Amino acid sequence: MNREPEQFAVVPPSPALYWFFAVLWLAITAVALLRTDAGAWPADPVPWWLVPPFAAALLVAGPMVWLMRRRVSIEDGKLVIVAGINSRKVAIAELALDKARVLGLDEHVEFKPMLKLFGSGLPGYKTGHYLLRNRSRAFCLLTGHERVLVLPQRDGKLILLSPQKPQDLLARLRELSLGSNAER
Repeated sequence: MNREPEQFAVVPPSPALYWFFAVLWLAITAVALLRTDAGAWPADPVPWWLVPPFAAALLVAGPMVWLMRRRVSIEDGKLVIVAGINSRKVAIAELALDKARVLGLDEHVEFKPMLKLFGSGLPGYKTGHYLLRNRSRAFCLLTGHERVLVLPQRDGKLILLSPQKPQDLLARLRELSLGSNAER
């Protein structure tokens, strides 16, 4: 019963996050150029002033590549979340979908990530394992705060997602959950 995975689009991160990386690159390059002594470089076919910008680009390119790696899908009865260097597969049967809801984190601050346990945390982009303000643990793929899908698991942990259409994902999960309960 290997069907094609159902993909659910994730809200793209704020453009400010990309500007953050551009400013970071400029800052690293400026510091490296200011601290480099041009006379200390041996005779080389590559001009000395080209090395710092490219080295800084390598430092910034890695996190930017991980930033683009985000996906939410349903595959073989499991919710699959890929978020930067983190990924998570959860059986739909392990989700307490009757308690799931879509909410805004600005109004419901108890669900805001407070402490990063393992993951990535940048302005407007939080992925991985977090401790929330209500002291519960959650796996997060958050690129926005306006419409967040909160999926409680039966073990007490939470999953927080920023899909573009959270109601569609929740409806599909409930539909699959009812289908699997009817088969039992």
